Amino acid sequence: MSITELDKEYVAGTYARFPVELVSGKGSIVVDSKGKDYIDLGSGIGVTCFGIADDEWTAAVATQAATLQHTSNLYYTKPCTELAQLLCERTGMKKVFFSNSGAEANECAIKVARKYSAEKKGAEYSTIITLKNSFHGRTLTTLAATGQDHFHELFNPLTPGFAHVAAEDLETLTKMVKELPTAAIMIECVQGEGGVIALSHEFVTGAAKLAAEHDIPLIVDEVQTGNGRTGALYAYMNYGISPDIVSTAKGLGGGLPIGATLMSEKMEHVLGAGDHGSTYGANPVCCAGALSVIKRIDDALLAEVREKSQYIFSALEGTDGIISVTGMGLMIGIKTKKPAKEVVAACMENGVLCLTAKDKVRLLPALNIPMDVLKKAVEVIKTACAE
Repeated sequence: MSITELDKEYVAGTYARFPVELVSGKGSIVVDSKGKDYIDLGSGIGVTCFGIADDEWTAAVATQAATLQHTSNLYYTKPCTELAQLLCERTGMKKVFFSNSGAEANECAIKVARKYSAEKKGAEYSTIITLKNSFHGRTLTTLAATGQDHFHELFNPLTPGFAHVAAEDLETLTKMVKELPTAAIMIECVQGEGGVIALSHEFVTGAAKLAAEHDIPLIVDEVQTGNGRTGALYAYMNYGISPDIVSTAKGLGGGLPIGATLMSEKMEHVLGAGDHGSTYGANPVCCAGALSVIKRIDDALLAEVREKSQYIFSALEGTDGIISVTGMGLMIGIKTKKPAKEVVAACMENGVLCLTAKDKVRLLPALNIPMDVLKKAVEVIKTACAE
């Protein structure tokens, strides 16, 4: 049986996979089982931020794997501590909890916010206000946080205690905060799964001000937007705000599963011994990979991300078959006249791998994708979109 046949036989049918079996790669080029090369503009849904088989990342992971691959959190390890220190120093946050995924990072964020609000105001202060069109994960609690009804339909009853408000509707958000026993406001600065839509500066700063005025923790979900993706280390930095809690994952590990929940000075002592835990959280190999990633996301790389972003926007906006281009940094959505899936299929046929988000073509290339490779890929996209 082929890999495709074996997959259909034994793997749960939760994924509508593309008809491609990837076997190897280097940088922003991946190779399928037939030897065909593709320019990778998806980076594993924003995970392989320095591309495939990055030399520095590979060396860091291999060295740690051959030294100490796992200990549990019953013991101290250097990779965990150094990564937490680096994240705090780069963000101004004070404490970090490590987990294995974005959903788990968001679960931790919700727990921290609810514990803080319950202790400060009373147990009834448990409502988390999130945005319509948001996406925060696939556990029952993070599904409840997600502001998209179609994700909820098959899995009710979901975890109670969530309310949703339309993005950009600061007036209604203010009203909800005053009327509901609110434990937190939770936002994505760029709604990724919701169609790669960047929130306005006015709304984000307004939400942050509202949260501060009412002593409500502000959670920023940086699972997809974080780790250099938007041209800043974390997307909230583009808005000049200081969240109370930040969740992140995806690009943090560069290809290994790791999530992190960062807590501000106000939140740093909320969790005590036994309040939360994770067997694999802060796994030394994953932390070693993440250290190699975060150390290299410097001002020069972030400037490069912004430059490439500007190129993509200018090259695609107003082009035949393209209605609009949205997003921030190297997190881009393309609204096309043709169905997005048709455009993605045409790009794949011509050696470029793209993603979709709702009705848009979505691009999440490696942060260090060479400009000549990016330009080649953009020309393929333009051709695929043309009517």
